[in-house]
Amino acid sequence: MMRHVRVSLLAAGVLVLVLHQPPPGVGQTTGKDVSKKTADAWDTVKAYTVEKKNDAVAYSKKLVSETDTKIKQLEAKASKASGDTKAQYDKAVKDLKAKRVQASKKLDEMGKASGSAWDSAKDGFADAYKDLHEAYEKAAAKFK
Repeated sequence: MMRHVRVSLLAAGVLVLVLHQPPPGVGQTTGKDVSKKTADAWDTVKAYTVEKKNDAVAYSKKLVSETDTKIKQLEAKASKASGDTKAQYDKAVKDLKAKRVQASKKLDEMGKASGSAWDSAKDGFADAYKDLHEAYEKAAAKFK
């Protein structure tokens, strides 16, 4: 019981730190910052216990929703591009949407998981989200 309380408190602390960081100034976000934020989100998801499943699912939905917004921004840029650049944008968006479907599937599995399946489902989503987020960051950096 004490272990669950400590893990829950640790997860809550990490979540507070991740969600309450001041936004970086315009043009000050670095690849290192992005990698750290991804790792923090990934670690936060992995730290949730089955008793905090609803919190984990809500947090994970927020992560996916934020990524959806970013994908839509890439789509908007793609619609304004032409030729080879447009083809590259379209391919990147298609790949991102496929990874998004996979993350969504893993999120659904996490929401339905209980007991012994929890850790596997949670880790599956965390890994899928990490793949999605890293693919987005790579695409975004390519089209800056």
